[in-house]
Amino acid sequence: MTTTESHVGAVDRAKRRSGTHGLLQSLRRRPTWIQFGGPVTAVVILSIGFHLVSGTFLTLGNLRSVVEASAVPAIVAAGLSFVLIMGAIDLSIEGVMAATSMVVALLVANGVNGNHLGPLGIGLALLVAVAFGLCNGLLNAVLRMPSLIVTLGTWFIGLGMAAVLFPQRVPQIRDGLLLGVARIRILDFSLVVYIAVALVVAAQLLLNHTTRGRMIYAIGGEEHLLASTGIRIKGIKIAAFSLCGLFAGIGSLLLSAQLGSGNADIGSGHLFPAISASVLGGTVLTGGRGGAVQSALGALILEVLNNGLIQIGAGPYTRNIISGTVILSAVALGGWNRRRLLRVVK
Repeated sequence: MTTTESHVGAVDRAKRRSGTHGLLQSLRRRPTWIQFGGPVTAVVILSIGFHLVSGTFLTLGNLRSVVEASAVPAIVAAGLSFVLIMGAIDLSIEGVMAATSMVVALLVANGVNGNHLGPLGIGLALLVAVAFGLCNGLLNAVLRMPSLIVTLGTWFIGLGMAAVLFPQRVPQIRDGLLLGVARIRILDFSLVVYIAVALVVAAQLLLNHTTRGRMIYAIGGEEHLLASTGIRIKGIKIAAFSLCGLFAGIGSLLLSAQLGSGNADIGSGHLFPAISASVLGGTVLTGGRGGAVQSALGALILEVLNNGLIQIGAGPYTRNIISGTVILSAVALGGWNRRRLLRVVK
């Protein structure tokens, strides 16, 4: 290689590094705190409105119920944010939760076999959840298979795995450590709520205050620019899907602790509310915008909406109509400025 070629190569690498640094710096400066205002305002307005109609919504007991009910959905939505921000999607959540629940119920102390692995059993169950996410990431990033198709397949694999593992009778969980998570209360809130808050905050810090987290935003917003800098983005995609699997697994463990048993249907009804919650909170499906806290606030909005409609006597079909209308409105408003960029998820 000549001196001139060497110099040109060095300059090119410097430009790529400069471009990457500039992109990540722009993501670092994004005023995400402003994005919290909309979801918080929605929660406040809905709460006041429902209280004016019912007179009971803002009671301590009801507010406690709303927070408790939204804890696990907030965890699942926060985990899904890692994937949605990349402009991809993960449909495997319900399958991951089902498989994780059955694995943990059969490995810790239970009523159907002699296993008593305790913390090790809990850890192995979480490894199963991460393995699903890892598989999704590998198929999407390495084999370039669409995330929609990949995760649809692993969704059914998870459900099938849970059905195969299900014994002749419901495996009652007898592990004190796992059950204690649901039974221990601090300031009249279960430990589940505090775990949810900690996980959501940790996810937000990872996204906004680490280089890899900001690269997740870059993949969703300017993947072609990031790829042109020579950065290997496959590992980032794999990590994002793995984190989504981990959060879904944790949510499954917490629900299993609350139920006191393993359940192959434990994830039923959690996928599309998680996607809806993310959209309501401001995590757009086109990628590049949103965050874990925004998605968690979206889960809180959905629970406030559901609880409030029950308080004022709305029937299940009416609640579905109103909830669907709210979600469609949020999608329309959130994607208006990006309507020219809309595309099929990666």
